Amino acid sequence: MLAFANAKINLGLNVTDKRTDGYHNLETVFYPVKLYDVVEITDAAETSCQLRGIDIPGEMTDNICLKAFSLIQQDFDIPAQQITLLKQIPVGAGLGGGSADAAFLIQLLNTKFKLGLTTAAMEDYARVLGADCAFFIENKPVFATGKGDQFSPLSLDLSGYYMVLVKPPVHVATAAAYSTLVPASPETSLKEQINLPVKEWKTFLKNDFEKPVFSKYPEISQIKEQLYHAGAKFALMSGSGSSVFAIFEGAVTLPQLEIDNKVFYNI
Repeated sequence: MLAFANAKINLGLNVTDKRTDGYHNLETVFYPVKLYDVVEITDAAETSCQLRGIDIPGEMTDNICLKAFSLIQQDFDIPAQQITLLKQIPVGAGLGGGSADAAFLIQLLNTKFKLGLTTAAMEDYARVLGADCAFFIENKPVFATGKGDQFSPLSLDLSGYYMVLVKPPVHVATAAAYSTLVPASPETSLKEQINLPVKEWKTFLKNDFEKPVFSKYPEISQIKEQLYHAGAKFALMSGSGSSVFAIFEGAVTLPQLEIDNKVFYNI
């Protein structure tokens, strides 16, 4: 049994204050995009995770899919599984690929073994694994608050636009990005700003991570500038980086961008 675990982008991201538990409170809009990993589970003598595609830094025993499986297995008597992960969503890109893999694995286990978990229950398991992991259970546009795990639904549809994502050869560590960021509450909530026409987002929507990340990696800032030069109506770094997405009103080619060592996706 397999699932296609999609990425997300952040349409704005305000880090409002630091919490007593070490996390930060934020407000953001999560929006699902058409860039996928593939997660498959099959019966096995012992549980393991096999990786294909893009390499993931670190030890395989720390893989979030194995953590998700272990979390479910604590409460349910489910047999060992081989987890096969075809990794296509870039790592360290602010796209939530690992969180998506874990969330979709929870849903696969729920379906395969008829666990009877509700959407809310699956979200609760996902929250243990990562701040944005629960989003991928329902996988619909939301306004997110708290540490990124409390959701309000949004009627937001960008299917009439063309979207491009650029991933430079840079890995941005989320913890490092937070360490140089100064939280501040915005004058106007993103929940209000997201209702503005897309052509006005450039003026009002921001990502608080851009200032510290751009300072360290100016090439990411240059990508954003080049996307606007190419005619984008809105462009922004996603999450804590390093990918930058852009929204266009029509189909687009990007000859203006220097493409060496960058990866482009239509999302």
